[in-house]
Amino acid sequence: MSFDPRYPQPQAPDPRARATRNRAIAIGLSAAVVAGLVAFGSYLLLENSEANEKSDETSAAQDGKHPGGHGDASGGAIEGLKSWDAAKLGRNHVAGSVDYPMKPPVGGDHNQSWMNCDGDVYEKALPDVNAVHSLEHGAVWVTYNGKAADADVAELAARVEKTPFTLMSPYTGQEGAIMLSAWGKQVAVDSADDKRVDRFFAQYVQGTQTPEPGAPCTGGLATVPQ
Repeated sequence: MSFDPRYPQPQAPDPRARATRNRAIAIGLSAAVVAGLVAFGSYLLLENSEANEKSDETSAAQDGKHPGGHGDASGGAIEGLKSWDAAKLGRNHVAGSVDYPMKPPVGGDHNQSWMNCDGDVYEKALPDVNAVHSLEHGAVWVTYNGKAADADVAELAARVEKTPFTLMSPYTGQEGAIMLSAWGKQVAVDSADDKRVDRFFAQYVQGTQTPEPGAPCTGGLATVPQ
């Protein structure tokens, strides 16, 4: 077969050009795949982050509503709450009585034996020095005097009996008819239905004010010492 010299002869494909083109196509496809994977990974991270935030918010809300949740259920200050500097409240074990500056006391030196405070309701007044030791373990102490209505006393007793790290007793020397005390914290309430009762329990039953977190409320005195 002869070729006409007037026409250009067909050239064989340049293998180097083909390799360059294939390499460019491969690089383009790889870049697209990597970009897709990065975008998908970012989407998953965002979804997981939002889910974790919602879970944390739900958990925090539940903790605030549960006794011993270590948070104020309402998110605000408790009206009428009195506070003392915990660092200035003594914590020595002493024999005999202690002259506390507040009644009921909210902290200070105390007896080495605590009153059981696992939802214990006492019909007689407790020695301050033993009850204060219970507060050191994270208990809330509910006290009342003769001005408190019988219905309120009964309702508070039922509440205490089902709440670990609480105790209740009469207290003739206090100012308010019903008072709630924790280590360094105290408030007088108007009745058992007062909203501050729930808030005080939620914040101070084994709350962050507890000097000895993890200490028990059982194994102490089960009856009032004579």
